[in-house]
Amino acid sequence: MISSIKIPAAPELTYLLRLADTCLILGQRLGEWCGHAPILEEDIALSNMALDLIGQSRALLTLAGQHSGKCGGEGYDEDQLAFLRDEIDYRNVTLAELPRGDFAFTVLRNLMLSTWLKLMWERLRDSSDAELAAIAGKALKEARYHQQHAADWAVRLGDGTDESRRRSEAALATLWLYTPELFEDDAVDAAATAAGLGPAWSQLHEPWLAEMDEVLGEAKLAVPPAPTFRSTGKRGLHSEHMGYLLAEMQYLQRAYPGGAW
Repeated sequence: MISSIKIPAAPELTYLLRLADTCLILGQRLGEWCGHAPILEEDIALSNMALDLIGQSRALLTLAGQHSGKCGGEGYDEDQLAFLRDEIDYRNVTLAELPRGDFAFTVLRNLMLSTWLKLMWERLRDSSDAELAAIAGKALKEARYHQQHAADWAVRLGDGTDESRRRSEAALATLWLYTPELFEDDAVDAAATAAGLGPAWSQLHEPWLAEMDEVLGEAKLAVPPAPTFRSTGKRGLHSEHMGYLLAEMQYLQRAYPGGAW
């Protein structure tokens, strides 16, 4: 049985994996709130959003597996891509893998990433890949709900008690350090744009900042200054938290390769 896989370093495949892995890892982090949210309604809401993200990731990983077969790879399925890659082969943004944190941290991370995903899905509806365009059409509806849910809570916490405001400000300051990675272009973006697969990530920066500015303004939270720090998760160079997350996520497949219920 296969215990670990390697995938081709093809630009269009990497483009798909960056999006798929970001959804997968964020879904994993949101799933950690199951049974721990501050109120029952949020326990259900966060769990459902985690399932939405994992569903989006499944569709993207299936498509990525098809692309890997065309690029000289083995044509892996969604489960193999989700569970059998080494840490360096995951391409999610670092923002998604940071530890769960408190509720304010989760709300603001959801706001940042759901806004980014909404803008990405809007553009991917025009992808030259018909299947990717179809995935985007469905995912966009979910991302809009995720964004609205996070925005409502961001305003409620930021313009709430002294404690909720303090926590929101601390979370925003930490999370903002990782946002430049969402908008950096490289050869992968250039290849995807040339092929019509999807937009360069830099194209999302101005509309993302405008939407974030609007919500944060309503929440009475100041937009932090532009950071000089650059995270590198989408290039496979992750934070110290990623290995622990994968160890938990991959345990059964690593212990029993190819196992089935």
